[in-house]
Amino acid sequence: MPTSAIRLVRFTGRLLPALAAVATLVVVFLALIALTDGAASGLAAWLTTLGTGTVLALWRGRRRTWPARLVPFLPVIVAAALTATVCIPTVPTARHYPPALPFVSTQHWNLATGSRVAVYHYPPANPGPRHPVPFVYLHGGPVRGISVQDHRFLRLLARQGYDVYAYEQAGGGRSDLLPMDQYTISRSVRDLAAFVDRLDKGKVDVLGFSGGGVVLAQALADPGVAARLHRAIIAEPGPMDGPTAHITGHKGRKSARGLAPTPTGPRSTHVPRYAVAFGLMRLGLLTPDTQLIGQAEGDNAFTAADLGSDTASAYCARDAHRIPTEDTAQNFSFSPAASLRVQQTVKDSPSIAPQLRQSRTPAMLMIAECSSQVRQWATAVLAHDPAIQRTQYMPGVGHHMWNGLDDNNDRAVAVITAFLQDKPAPLPNHPTRDEIPAFLRDHK
Repeated sequence: MPTSAIRLVRFTGRLLPALAAVATLVVVFLALIALTDGAASGLAAWLTTLGTGTVLALWRGRRRTWPARLVPFLPVIVAAALTATVCIPTVPTARHYPPALPFVSTQHWNLATGSRVAVYHYPPANPGPRHPVPFVYLHGGPVRGISVQDHRFLRLLARQGYDVYAYEQAGGGRSDLLPMDQYTISRSVRDLAAFVDRLDKGKVDVLGFSGGGVVLAQALADPGVAARLHRAIIAEPGPMDGPTAHITGHKGRKSARGLAPTPTGPRSTHVPRYAVAFGLMRLGLLTPDTQLIGQAEGDNAFTAADLGSDTASAYCARDAHRIPTEDTAQNFSFSPAASLRVQQTVKDSPSIAPQLRQSRTPAMLMIAECSSQVRQWATAVLAHDPAIQRTQYMPGVGHHMWNGLDDNNDRAVAVITAFLQDKPAPLPNHPTRDEIPAFLRDHK
């Protein structure tokens, strides 16, 4: 065997144990991050890992001559450098809120619940008849900002004569943060009631989209909150309660997930600190109020590109290569920890079906053809709410039904305004309650 080959074999034989030692220390560090819930910004896990590695290096080098005693410390140094990046913030740790929007003023309302929320108002913008009942939009997320695309849709409703209000739910967008343990689905429902009270214009019409649809469904099951609502539109809801959240079943027709180009732009998950934090939170190995990163830091770090294929899943497969930009980098805001916390409280909540059966608020359900939501999340609301007067199955659109493509916004507005004005529906009433089994079988 040539001398160079012999040297390579010897070098590899020495390198592999060192790499294994580095990998072992990194795994120990990640395990300690999970066990300590990221205590002291990860420093508790880092110091423990460094101490453990140092002790082992001393033990391995105890019988070596002085220069050779340093060799076992090399993996410790490398591992310490790698894991230290998880403990060092790379974005501000105090919340940096999105700048003001150029086309609508931002108000801040203090609600009776203690939440301070960002509010947007689009007064009627047409010279024709104005609708006397205020219109309130509950955005999806949960705990994110209202996208620029949604703002465009709200302005379209205002041009139809509606007095439109929207607020970013506590912790999202320009709204103030809450202590992590206060992010619950019940708090979101109480905030809705408090917002209507603060508006002080009597009953309101409410459109709840996605996560906002969950808030609205729970509100309809609460007689005290439902008494404040004139009409309710539940669009593409998430699971309405714990039993529904545990349902697995059919989804809509194929979405653009896996077909659309990979989102561009910076990602927090390319930074070790946030890749570890968000990854372990997603796996349930860190709590939403982990000490590894604070809520504000996590909000500052998270970017639209971090949503990955989630955005593509809101569009039909046929639209995979023309998905519009939903938001600007300056306006985008999402709180991953608070969102997980709210979702967990939905999963832990008892069934609202008995209360929902008592609902008397006129309601409409909107379902997308290419929905990425489990179909039973929507049909559960339909099955249990006797006050749902019509269901509108929206062909040719995904989860984000008003998306600026083709005439999708106009079609959504037509469906919404027809219901609010108690006019004939533009689309067939489908599915009805009796059609739920066939709908689940055929529309997938």
